[in-house]
Amino acid sequence: MKAFLLYKDRDFDVDQLLPRRDKELGTRHADRAALDLAQLLPWNHAELIADLGLDALIDAMAGDDRFLRDVATAVLLSGETDPAAIRYRQAIYADCVGNAEVVRGIYRIAVEANEGARKSWSFFSRYPAGILYRAVETLEMFAKLLKELRRIADENTGAFASEGFIRLFAMLREELSDDYFATIANHLTQAKFRGGVLLSARLGPGSKGADYVLRQPNIDPRGWLARLFADGPAQFTFHLHPRDEAGARALAVLRDTGVNLVANALAQSADHILSFFQMLRTELAFYLAGMNLEAALHRRGAPTCMPVPEPAGSRKLSFCGLYDASLRLTTDAAVIGNDADADGKDIIVVTGANTGGKSTFLRSVGIAQVMMQAGMFVPATAFRAETCRGIATHYKREEDASMASGKWDEELVRMSGIVDRIGADAMVLFNESFASTNEWEGSEIAGQIVRALRARNVKVVFVTHLYHFAREIFEEGLPTALFMRAERRPDGSRPFKLVEAEPLESSYGEDLYQAIFARDAPAAAVLR
Repeated sequence: MKAFLLYKDRDFDVDQLLPRRDKELGTRHADRAALDLAQLLPWNHAELIADLGLDALIDAMAGDDRFLRDVATAVLLSGETDPAAIRYRQAIYADCVGNAEVVRGIYRIAVEANEGARKSWSFFSRYPAGILYRAVETLEMFAKLLKELRRIADENTGAFASEGFIRLFAMLREELSDDYFATIANHLTQAKFRGGVLLSARLGPGSKGADYVLRQPNIDPRGWLARLFADGPAQFTFHLHPRDEAGARALAVLRDTGVNLVANALAQSADHILSFFQMLRTELAFYLAGMNLEAALHRRGAPTCMPVPEPAGSRKLSFCGLYDASLRLTTDAAVIGNDADADGKDIIVVTGANTGGKSTFLRSVGIAQVMMQAGMFVPATAFRAETCRGIATHYKREEDASMASGKWDEELVRMSGIVDRIGADAMVLFNESFASTNEWEGSEIAGQIVRALRARNVKVVFVTHLYHFAREIFEEGLPTALFMRAERRPDGSRPFKLVEAEPLESSYGEDLYQAIFARDAPAAAVLR
């Protein structure tokens, strides 16, 4: 059985997301049940989380649930590039929102199955008799939960419209039939061996038993009254002395030899069903986390919309009311949204006043791109964009003791790492990069890097104070370049809204003057 709620044709690699069976069931420590994210996250996941402020989003998605946090992190940062795959998830998410209680009920069943399987583990499960006992106990629990899933599928099929849920419910109805449950119940009853274990064997070398075979118990078809008064077959019985420990061990070994194959078969069946519940839990966790985030934004009066994904390389990007979701989650102040039509553009250069909303705008673009490619809603009233084959950030860093060299060298090393790993149709977000040297050198380096990236079909969004760089790009008159500016009103206030405009040389000079020379100083003192 497969869930197929994140991908149409494959699982979301459960072997990496969830611990192996021995870790999942063989430990009582909760931290060992966490997801293994090392192989799921992109190479620059730490930078993406820090630069885009994704921690705030992940916190809202997860609440206090560590499992939701790990799943949200993994899916959010391993986005899809196929618009059809994104739309597939969007439809499933819409079903989850429209049938929230039903979906949460399915998730609770999956969680109960995983927790029940973990609790059924015991020290004695390393022996065939213990494995058999645990497998029967686990399968009985699973049968009960599978019946509940079947009931939900029967009662709610018409309420779900997405391809993913329609296929899941059809699979549950087809594979979890009444005959299936009756067969399971019959096999589990026999596997308890209440009447003892019937074995056959032959004498091997040294008169030792060989070729042990577990036999079907002899079932007398006669009624209980006929069996009560009928003569039974000749039987031979022996009894062990209560203190005959060696004899008890010998019989236990004999029983284990007989039930070993059955125990292993039932354990494999239990593992198969458990893997379905694990995957169901994992894939539903992402949608529940998304619902948590959307609810948190709506409580703050922030709008959301389903984006329109376009194929990579189509150079589509347009939006209305796009805002920084991480900022909205961490402040009570109003967050201004921005509008832009960047269709056909491969570079966006953002200039303007300090604290005018440039970095916030850059984060909003990156966050929306990440969320869209994960199959989620985005923080905007409308959003349409091409998918990107990789997203990288190059943000200005403050110098600290961990740097092995100066800020300028550190910037170039990080840029080299980005260039080594990204390819065509990727996106790179620059925030005041190459400003740790002088204006002319920084502008020259920035210009060369941007031209090289554009030549490789990499989309660039560049927030900068390097006027010569921005002006040179502007004067080239590129039809694929968009220039936006953060405004500063004559009275010094900021509207925190970007407009399409050319870069200005004096965009922040007055701000620096006020910050350095005129802070809390009388006018006469400044003049002197």
